[in-house]
Amino acid sequence: MTDQRVNRPRTGATASVAGKGGKTTSPAVYRRRRLVAVVGLLVIVLALVLVGGFAWPGFWRSEGTPQPVPTVTVTAPAPTPTVKAMERAGDETAFQKALPSTVLQFALGSLAEAKEPKEQGALEAWNAEYADGGSGEVALVAGQWATSDEAEAAATAWTQAAGEADREGDVKVGKKVVGQYAIVPAKGGKAVVVWQNGTAVMQATGPADTMEDFYAAFPL
Repeated sequence: MTDQRVNRPRTGATASVAGKGGKTTSPAVYRRRRLVAVVGLLVIVLALVLVGGFAWPGFWRSEGTPQPVPTVTVTAPAPTPTVKAMERAGDETAFQKALPSTVLQFALGSLAEAKEPKEQGALEAWNAEYADGGSGEVALVAGQWATSDEAEAAATAWTQAAGEADREGDVKVGKKVVGQYAIVPAKGGKAVVVWQNGTAVMQATGPADTMEDFYAAFPL
């Protein structure tokens, strides 16, 4: 009796997988392919994240953390007169010329010699009237003394005569203190501001809500 054996393909864990053209692909090759695909996907995702960060500045910010808003300070332009100032004489003294024709919205309406400060020792003194064309009027008395000590004494006397000051401070030219100023409330919604600048002393009386600005804008 003839011994007939049938050759069957062997199966098991060691069997290879046939690929195209009859070639076999090992599991190691599949693992490498999967690794390459995963790395490629990660590179694409990283590129999209970086592009998104540059194209959209808020991409990296946490929505839960509010970003600071820059502070914008708006400064209104200084008011200017709506009326014309008086014509000035050509033979004014240097102190007269230092008295401005306009201060903020106020224009000079009159300028005349003042007698009382001269009786207090001033070398020269002037009364000036400023107006804004409406109800706003400022009466200014300005005097010049021979020394700053004499001017300081006059400024102190003028302040005491006006009443009790509710605001006081240094008058500075640059960083140098050249005198003091004081603001005194007055009747009828007015205020009096007295200040010394070296040998010059000024006293202005006018609307309470504008006198501090008037003093700050005055060139002396």
